[in-house]
Amino acid sequence: MASPLIAGLTIAAAALAGRYSIQAWQAFKSRPPTARMRKFYEGGFQPKMTRREAALILGVRESTPPDKIREAHRRVMVANHPDAGGSHYLASKINEAKDILLGKAKSSDSAF
Repeated sequence: MASPLIAGLTIAAAALAGRYSIQAWQAFKSRPPTARMRKFYEGGFQPKMTRREAALILGVRESTPPDKIREAHRRVMVANHPDAGGSHYLASKINEAKDILLGKAKSSDSAF
């Protein structure tokens, strides 16, 4: 008499576990995708670069210390260097962003 009772409880437990797992999977699928890797600035460029745009290009805040700016510049340049197949235009914008954030005076706008 105990065997049918245990079998019934086992089937009920399996059904509840299955129902829960289906609900969890549907909730997982319906959530918005999140970026797995850090994203860099994806916008167009202003005619004259601002501190805000420079910070977005390097992926730092406007108030970041100079050593962190140099580190961010190096990281972005490694990914976009012309010798490694990157664009000369992007490299000039990255260098301009570093110069603006470090406060170095620039005599003119980008070469491009």
